[in-house]
Amino acid sequence: MSETERYRDALLKIAELARKATQEYKPSEREHGNGHGRVVVTPASRGGCSLKVLPSRLLVKAAEVARKINPVNAPQAGPMAAVGADLPLDPLRIALLTSKYWGPATRELTVSFMESAPADLRARIVSHLNAWATSGGVSFIETNGTGDIRISRGPGGYWSYLGTDVKLIPTDEPTMNLEGFTMSTPDSEYSRVVRHEAGHTLGFPHEHMRRELVARIDPDKAYAYFLATQGWDKETVDQQVLTPLDDQSIFATPADQTSIMCYQLPSSITRDGQPILGGLDINVTDYVFAGLIYPKFNFEDLEAVRKTKPKPGEDVAASMGQVGVKDWGAARDPQLSM
Repeated sequence: MSETERYRDALLKIAELARKATQEYKPSEREHGNGHGRVVVTPASRGGCSLKVLPSRLLVKAAEVARKINPVNAPQAGPMAAVGADLPLDPLRIALLTSKYWGPATRELTVSFMESAPADLRARIVSHLNAWATSGGVSFIETNGTGDIRISRGPGGYWSYLGTDVKLIPTDEPTMNLEGFTMSTPDSEYSRVVRHEAGHTLGFPHEHMRRELVARIDPDKAYAYFLATQGWDKETVDQQVLTPLDDQSIFATPADQTSIMCYQLPSSITRDGQPILGGLDINVTDYVFAGLIYPKFNFEDLEAVRKTKPKPGEDVAASMGQVGVKDWGAARDPQLSM
């Protein structure tokens, strides 16, 4: 068995454990209430996240980088996955089926800031990025040089690139934006926004774009709502809210509307008149999932979880983040040695 196959085998087992963990966990009202049993949904006007993706010319290259960093990012059986789905066998299609998770080995991602910021602010932001390290084996550390993760606090709202895509961003461009964050920003916003964007950097897409949750949203009401609260046109709403993720993601777990990766959406835009709660902070299933995908031990130790195979017929394909494209021009694309 090759090293790539061993990685895939181990991660498939981890994915199965993650599914079981999320199926067994039921969030309590206390976890998502105001202390009086009433659920409070934060309006999107407080600042929704627009997940950034690369210019189309870099999608295939980004898939190659993702597979090199973590072989499990590749779709199962390579082109055979597309054959089974009656899809064209072209590099772009394979790129769209490639996830952007970092490898299962423990690692540090370096962080730098695009604008001058006081030390206490930088430390506060990095500490919230590292909330995921409570259970996961990926941590963030500030560097005086150019970081893997480059944070701006300039105009443009809140956004991040997905996982290993940050490797394709020019080093003088940010990979994450936290518009207007200062030491006066409430800690609840640090938990809601910074930890959410860190989740994208770890490769986690938007949870509210899971098919079960998208099906609950009334498109016409969503268009009007996001135009009024975010200034988004129809195309942007389609891209950021109404296009469901691939059901066959390698790490797919049951949809969790209280995940930190889920938008808070009001009852006024849902078909059933019930809000999509959204996450105000990393919840228990988020922590469990991060710990299983990014274990705090070396790959050799994963051999212990290889004894149980995934269920027959388990599909392994990958989800892709939704669009919010920024193009800096081909001349500035980083030159990576593969």
